[in-house]
Amino acid sequence: MTSLHGDRIRQTPVDALDTAAIGHDEDVWSLRAEGVTLAYGGEAPVVRRLSLDVPRAGLTVVVGPNGCGKSTVLKALGRIVTPAEGDVILHGRSLRRYRGKAVARRLALLPQTPIAPERITVRDLVGRSRYPHHSLLRQWSDADDAAVAGALESTGLTDSADRQVGELSGGQRQRAWFAMVLAQETDIVLLDEPTTFLDISHQYELLELCARLHLAGRTIVAVLHDLNQAARYATHLVVMAAGRIVAQGAPSQILTAELVTEVFGLACDVIVDPHAGTPLIIPLPTARDRSQA
Repeated sequence: MTSLHGDRIRQTPVDALDTAAIGHDEDVWSLRAEGVTLAYGGEAPVVRRLSLDVPRAGLTVVVGPNGCGKSTVLKALGRIVTPAEGDVILHGRSLRRYRGKAVARRLALLPQTPIAPERITVRDLVGRSRYPHHSLLRQWSDADDAAVAGALESTGLTDSADRQVGELSGGQRQRAWFAMVLAQETDIVLLDEPTTFLDISHQYELLELCARLHLAGRTIVAVLHDLNQAARYATHLVVMAAGRIVAQGAPSQILTAELVTEVFGLACDVIVDPHAGTPLIIPLPTARDRSQA
């Protein structure tokens, strides 16, 4: 694979693992896309022949300019978009071969703009995520109550549990949807711009929660716009442009000023964050900045 200018893609091992040696060991890769081409209806493909291995129990963050296909890739991983070519593999099997409930017990997806049923309460919305775990022989139980209560507590919504979702602020609604994903209790969580509508403190609270989830063994894949947040929290960073992956690996090994300029058109320096030890992008002053200095 090549970069925007025809160079080889910058790629580094994940958590010091030799990807060539491990191949597609399902102990390491629980979700992957194999040569997928993705399009909507009869339109031209948004993504062409893209392959992506998602590290198990890692926090993978996908970044890229608007329209580069990152959300479309996430939808394909979550079976919302079916590849025109290629396949998505979940735990060693084609995603197409799973029944809906079976997928929902293994994988949860938070889209960009979910819509809540009218007049539904926060508690009932979060409780709907327990449906994949039910059957004729297994109905609502204490385990479901515990999952919902834990998700509400983790997102700071316990006191708002009986409020209608439509009454909440944008940030509270986003946290309610995230609580729903948590209560689903899947091994894999896909998040499409989960910090949307959140104020800065709640953005970092949510990202800290994502970090704790992956440290506890869950596999997280998130699309983010903020490069510095992505660099701080990702264990595996995927950089996309024009429907292709142009770089992936540990943020400290791939995130350079040259890459940021190439992909985002931003002149910058990349330094080490003195607190987190992760890459920190500093935009260079513009002519306007200098005139106001």
